[in-house]
Amino acid sequence: MINVCCVCYGEKYKPQYPKILYNMVKRHLTLPFKFICFSDSVYLKKQLPAEIEVRQFPEHDLQGWWNKLQLFHPKTDLSGTNFYLDLDVVVVDSLDRFMTYGKDDEFSPIRDFGQPHRWFNSSVMKWNNSYASPIIWDNFIKEKSIWMKQQGDQNVITDLMTKYYGEKIKTYPDEWTFSYKWTTRKNQKFSESVRTYEQVPGASIAVFHGKPDPHESGQEWVKSNWK
Repeated sequence: MINVCCVCYGEKYKPQYPKILYNMVKRHLTLPFKFICFSDSVYLKKQLPAEIEVRQFPEHDLQGWWNKLQLFHPKTDLSGTNFYLDLDVVVVDSLDRFMTYGKDDEFSPIRDFGQPHRWFNSSVMKWNNSYASPIIWDNFIKEKSIWMKQQGDQNVITDLMTKYYGEKIKTYPDEWTFSYKWTTRKNQKFSESVRTYEQVPGASIAVFHGKPDPHESGQEWVKSNWK
């Protein structure tokens, strides 16, 4: 059984986001899975279908994206294979290959879109807490004030996993994911005037970083999949 996880923290995303993410995973994953949404809201459970398990994070003093690091907390009770998706991704094709990729003791993130040779992107990743908890959470909490000077959670994950687990990192193939705004990792389209927002053939996941969010997209391929 695979744990498919997401994080719905604060008021940035409405309950429709974890609900739609679950729907997309259900359509595109044929392997058995448990869908778990971590949240600080005590009301979210009442707003989501019973198929989505809502859990509270063990720690309550982190804000924003830093809560994503709690996925690696030993008390989150995530045993076995864990697969994480950001709430603002759009799944357009099969996820099966993401689950069967690599070995059980390997860490599989995607590469960043802005600086792919330097950072991982934490929007999509697969791991096992038997090795990730001591590497990521334990080291983060020991020097939290120092690590939180980093730009974000994915920078911390990149640095710690590269330092302590480098030989067992197996990044997902670039062609399996694409940026909604820039499409490829080789040609970043920083100017909105040159963005085309097309779906990339053969890819399974569109990553939305920054704005717009999926519900703000006017592209037909987004509308037909984000539901």
